[in-house]
Amino acid sequence: MLTWLYIVIEVLAAVGLVFLILMHSGKGGGLSDMFGGSVGAAASGSTVVERNLDRITVTVAIVFALTTLTLDLRLQ
Repeated sequence: MLTWLYIVIEVLAAVGLVFLILMHSGKGGGLSDMFGGSVGAAASGSTVVERNLDRITVTVAIVFALTTLTLDLRLQ
């Protein structure tokens, strides 16, 4: 039962990472331009939204890494 919980968390974290990474604006703008992210691009430096998006992405990446390691240890 616990293994299935880790698998569900792993899948949700993976899908979340894909979505969050696509929301970041790169050199070309990315998907965040479609949702109004280009408005903050005119300001110099990083906006509050970008910094929060970075923090959320790092948190989800850490959850993904921990569940990957936990699943590896449980399935050995």
